[in-house]
Amino acid sequence: MHRTDGINKQALFSDETAGYRCPMEPEAGDEVLIRFRTAAGDVDSVCLLEAESLNEIKLILAERDEVFDYYETRIQLSEARFAYCFRVVKDTETCWYNKTGVSDAPGWEFAFRIAPGFSTPDWAKGAIMYQIFVDRFRNGSSKNDTRDGEYVYVNDQPVHHVENWYQYPESLDVNNFYGGDLQGVLEKLDYIKGLGVEAIYFNPLFVSPSNHKYDIQDYDYIDPHFGMIVNDTDKSVSAGGENREAGRYITRVTDKVNLEASNAFFAEFVEAAHEKGIKVILDGVFNHCGSYNKWMDRERIYENQEGYQKGAYISYDSPYREFFKFTGGQWPYNNHYDGWWGYETLPKLNYEESRELYEYIMEIGRKWVSPPYNVDGWRLDVAADLGHSEVFNHQFWRDFRKAVKEAKPDALILAEHYGDPSSWLDGDQWDTVMNYDAFMEPLTWFLTGMEKHSDERHDEYYGDGELFFQIMFRQMSRFHVQSLQVAMNELSNHDHSRFLTRTNRTAGRTGTLGPEAAEAGIKKGVLRMAVVVQMTWPGAPTIYYGDEAGLCGWTDPDNRRGYPWGREDLELIEFHKYLTRIRKSNPALKTGSIKPLLAGRNLICYGRFEGDNRLVIVLNNSDKEQQVQIPVWEIGAAAETFMVRIMQTAYNNYNSGRLAIPVKDGMLTVDMPPESSMIFREMENVV
Repeated sequence: MHRTDGINKQALFSDETAGYRCPMEPEAGDEVLIRFRTAAGDVDSVCLLEAESLNEIKLILAERDEVFDYYETRIQLSEARFAYCFRVVKDTETCWYNKTGVSDAPGWEFAFRIAPGFSTPDWAKGAIMYQIFVDRFRNGSSKNDTRDGEYVYVNDQPVHHVENWYQYPESLDVNNFYGGDLQGVLEKLDYIKGLGVEAIYFNPLFVSPSNHKYDIQDYDYIDPHFGMIVNDTDKSVSAGGENREAGRYITRVTDKVNLEASNAFFAEFVEAAHEKGIKVILDGVFNHCGSYNKWMDRERIYENQEGYQKGAYISYDSPYREFFKFTGGQWPYNNHYDGWWGYETLPKLNYEESRELYEYIMEIGRKWVSPPYNVDGWRLDVAADLGHSEVFNHQFWRDFRKAVKEAKPDALILAEHYGDPSSWLDGDQWDTVMNYDAFMEPLTWFLTGMEKHSDERHDEYYGDGELFFQIMFRQMSRFHVQSLQVAMNELSNHDHSRFLTRTNRTAGRTGTLGPEAAEAGIKKGVLRMAVVVQMTWPGAPTIYYGDEAGLCGWTDPDNRRGYPWGREDLELIEFHKYLTRIRKSNPALKTGSIKPLLAGRNLICYGRFEGDNRLVIVLNNSDKEQQVQIPVWEIGAAAETFMVRIMQTAYNNYNSGRLAIPVKDGMLTVDMPPESSMIFREMENVV
């Protein structure tokens, strides 16, 4: 154990997990136990400082073992938020401790925080998730395939059914359909479960003319091209005006028989997933809809359809007129409207001027988490953009949370967000976010030096272990612990380049370098290191379909290649299975504490611990061997014990065999091969 004449700062520790705050998710009026750890017999006093009042509470020494002292106090919560840090004193030396660790000042920006009444679903804490872009996962039924020329979409281009599943996505790919559907996912539920997956997150499923479906046409129905087409008539239907859509499309996706059949099939799908222990999360695109939407009807699909009213684009008297913000002169010249980022195909929804629209979306939020669909949560697209003011945005999400949680209390609400999410994560709006700032980006910089789109390379960030921890813990400080434990930790997704492509450290896109270049010079050893971190870091590790099988790809649309059925990297799939099993069998990896142990050039090492479950994770990101001495005593490991290596990766392989290594005086000495990672767990029942 490290000795020092001053405060032993390596021994100092507290966080917001159940081991140091009990209850972890308190209600207003609860008494909360707060604990702080120091080296045994090392300090004179530990005080808790309350941020709001600057009140100081002296902690009492409650427990001592051979290595540590544990100080504690109890506080009585009101309904107000409670923020605090710690002050530690030894002789004339003073230091402070906040969510980023030891500090020379209180650092209220990084204070520990309690939001009474804020809880996130237990099922989602540390859960392993799987993201599916449905059109590219698997074609389970040809009966619902989009047909060549079935309709035209962007720039009057006809849609195209891609016959070659393995074809690279084109630079302008939105009109191309590979035929993936929910039947294909249903048939692969055993495969998904075998990966260790506990929840599926679907990109949008609702009726939409694009393959990505972020331009929703009808929020009430699953798209029949993903669901079921049971009434497949080619009957021509007049859509009026200058409509250029084939009647077949109109009848296929507006026919209530097909719509109801698709909804019924989706309900059966969710039930089948639940039977296998897999939750289902839907993508909620509520900031904008599509110009095809029945409320706008810019393409005049619904104009003469039975059961549909006139759209806002074609009739000034449309009941949906206030759903959108129109600009310009008087009707009929007043046909310009507010589109998200100026896109005419993505009309921004005008909630401020339509209470009917507002309540409709609240009902949609309730509908899909309720019987018979029973989905388990919402991922909210561009959630910070919704509305025309920050004040309105926050109020909308407060109401949305209330509506959804009343219908299903354990539903997860997570948002797409870049930047500081703290104003939405205080217990009354979102549960959490897609974790770009506190996971994807810092890890990508450390392991590859690449920006997450593969648009830029920054060598100054590459391999900087100290910077990695600084960024990670500063960004994680913006989360309450219950938000962090359910944050979606992805390496790749539908908006960014595949992580395996980032390992080639090449800036480019499919339109500039071509899709083949995304596969050149890749390093699977670096991907394996990334997956080791993903499966051992706080949060919900989320696999983007195909990452586990070795898919490459530049940013959108090349990141949306078809899953390589029959061409999978089977060794990489087995590697993912080993790691998900390690995660599930170690509670510290799901809900335990995390502590940095070492950082250097191309080196990071951290510990995860909860009770007697203690693990150490170490990465050598260089092309040379490194010997490291790891202070495992900092996570509570015994001074003389054994750490068992349960996973080792290298640039060309991995080893899941067990190897016991002795700990001497609280230190673990390990020889790390080039481009390698290791996971150690303290041996149980050491005599």
